[in-house]
Amino acid sequence: MVLQIIAKLTKGEAVLPSGSDEPALEGKTMALEPVNVIYQTAEDGLGDTIKPRLLSAGADCSRVMVIDDNDQALTMMDARLEEAIIQTKARLVVLDPIQGFLGTDVDMRRANEIRPLMKRVAVLAEKYHCAIILIGHMNKNSNGKSSYVYKRQSSYRGLGSIDFQAAARSVLIVGRIKDETEIRVVCHVKSSLAPEGKSIAFRLDKDTGFEWIGEYDISADDLLSGDNRGQKIHAAKEFLQEVLASGSVAQTKVAEEAESR
Repeated sequence: MVLQIIAKLTKGEAVLPSGSDEPALEGKTMALEPVNVIYQTAEDGLGDTIKPRLLSAGADCSRVMVIDDNDQALTMMDARLEEAIIQTKARLVVLDPIQGFLGTDVDMRRANEIRPLMKRVAVLAEKYHCAIILIGHMNKNSNGKSSYVYKRQSSYRGLGSIDFQAAARSVLIVGRIKDETEIRVVCHVKSSLAPEGKSIAFRLDKDTGFEWIGEYDISADDLLSGDNRGQKIHAAKEFLQEVLASGSVAQTKVAEEAESR
């Protein structure tokens, strides 16, 4: 999803599907002109994974830069990060995943060790007017917390210290829809500077690739728990509006119509 966003930004195109009045990303993500992006990954290969996906998404790869960290691993506190932002005038920096750029001496479960890193990232974003996306993975139902707590409190599903989410101004969760293997949903779970956006879905198809679907009626907690009842309720409402469009209809007729579908 982030690579799709990067591709659009490098071309100066709208990031989210048309008709989304309240996008899941913070603010109206419309690029007035193409922008430069720094994309750092500690997991995927640049040549065999990242660049092919960017090309498939239609990105201008000349605007996507990578800091060479083959000899020395890059960290959030590394001076090279600021230097690269200055040199490239990047408007977006992506670190994927978070734990790959903490440094070997940092315990991501300790708030006192995470706070200076997040402060550093915030300073860079404000100083150079660029957005910074930190990609993290979700954890399992473990560490002594009950399954119920994890299902109902999406903030605690991120790996490591809660300070990651506390420092971020906007937090999104991306999850798979139960029984719909090709569909993923982006849910806004925190927005400090603007109203939370509506959830938006996209499809990953083996033949057609990435495709935005549009708004999807599901909460972050239901998404994480595998409960897609929100979308079922939405479908039921649409059905009733259609059946009752011309006026009152007998209950038996509504039931018959529902069963026929």
